[in-house]
Amino acid sequence: MTRAAAGNPADTLRLPRPLAVKLGRLRTPDRIQDFLNAIPWNHAPDGDSARSVVGVLAANRANCVEAAFVAAAALWLAGEPPLLMDMGADRGDVDHVVALFRRHGCWGAISKSNSPFLRYRDPIHRSLRELAISYFPQYVKRRRKTLRTYSVPVDMRRFDPALWVTHPGFCHETVDALTGARHFDVLPPGAGTSDLRPIDEIEDRSNQLKEFPAPG
Repeated sequence: MTRAAAGNPADTLRLPRPLAVKLGRLRTPDRIQDFLNAIPWNHAPDGDSARSVVGVLAANRANCVEAAFVAAAALWLAGEPPLLMDMGADRGDVDHVVALFRRHGCWGAISKSNSPFLRYRDPIHRSLRELAISYFPQYVKRRRKTLRTYSVPVDMRRFDPALWVTHPGFCHETVDALTGARHFDVLPPGAGTSDLRPIDEIEDRSNQLKEFPAPG
């Protein structure tokens, strides 16, 4: 990885000017979240996908990590640290990535999900653990709660924008850095799956709601 050069964020990110202007208008986490909500979900019909910021805006499709890249770029343009957090899942489920922001010393998150529950978090969480645990009750696979870890904040200024802003394909190096960052356990020592109650059937039915149904 190559550390991005210091300077004007718009110049550093190397975004085409129309895209820099579009993201530069999103001056608050609320606006960034609204912008991401309007982008259809990336069902990745051709396999796993981790498009760069430019790739997302060109395709007008995004999954959680792709949306997190866009949020990080928008936060950077707004003068805020572009921080991401990876949340690791148990086997059989997938990780979730959110963009972090702080207000009055508390953490909030910008998050894209196709289901109702793994979304925006208000900046009321006193620690990253508190924030991660707010996702725990509905981070599920077939009624089974699967959230297991959360990472330290990953500052996207560490990476050359060519790796996650303008990269033409799958952003392997950046994704590997997120999943390889230091993670902390969500479950207390000694706790296991047998200690966790599956979500109720009515919760499971609500969890089947998708904002952007799969084609066909």
